[in-house]
Amino acid sequence: MASIKVAITLEQETLRQVDSLVARRIFKNRSRAIQVALHEKIERVEGSRLGAECAKLDPKYEQSLADEGLGADVAAWPEF
Repeated sequence: MASIKVAITLEQETLRQVDSLVARRIFKNRSRAIQVALHEKIERVEGSRLGAECAKLDPKYEQSLADEGLGADVAAWPEF
């Protein structure tokens, strides 16, 4: 994926923490540290959106959909 350079403003303490991670060789450079942090945050936000949408589902209704036709499927399963 192509990278694009952007300018950002960080609090001094945040930058100090990023620089500490780079100094300890956890990240190759500031850019990589910030890229990973943003990626992880986006994944968390998107995951929580999925969780919020799933919470709207009716468990009894969803179970009935899952069970629908299960009896015929179970009969066709081989016994072990």
